[in-house]
Amino acid sequence: MSLIIRSYKPKDRSRLVEIFMLNVPKHFARKEVIDLEEYLDKLPETYYSIEVDGVIVGGVGCVVEKDLSGSITWIFMHPDFTGQGLGRVAVDHCLTILKKDNRIKVFKARTSQTAFQFFEKMGFLLIRTEKDYWAEGIDLYDMEMAKKIV
Repeated sequence: MSLIIRSYKPKDRSRLVEIFMLNVPKHFARKEVIDLEEYLDKLPETYYSIEVDGVIVGGVGCVVEKDLSGSITWIFMHPDFTGQGLGRVAVDHCLTILKKDNRIKVFKARTSQTAFQFFEKMGFLLIRTEKDYWAEGIDLYDMEMAKKIV
């Protein structure tokens, strides 16, 4: 298996949206596809396409927020590729990028009850939850991880 995480290109959009929709309603609300598309339009330089053997199988973003936190955003994989360690590699990729910014003191992830345990395994701590935040039955899990001094 040949894994590549590369910068997002506009031609990736339709494939990423297709994969995103395969994760509805288990991990995302249908209405969130609009938010994903807006993110890709406004912050394409912060997004990465994940390829296995030359085929896009997922994506992940990382952005410096206004409060100078580093956020992992819009991480999702094709259902056929979950549980294979690709999410861990994608988050590690983003953390490596974000760690280069000395202004960042904390990393954040906003996720749901279906993925918060994944982020816990990566070292993120649960800060708060909010019921039905993303949609009915899909709760918000705010998570943080302190930037480790190297």
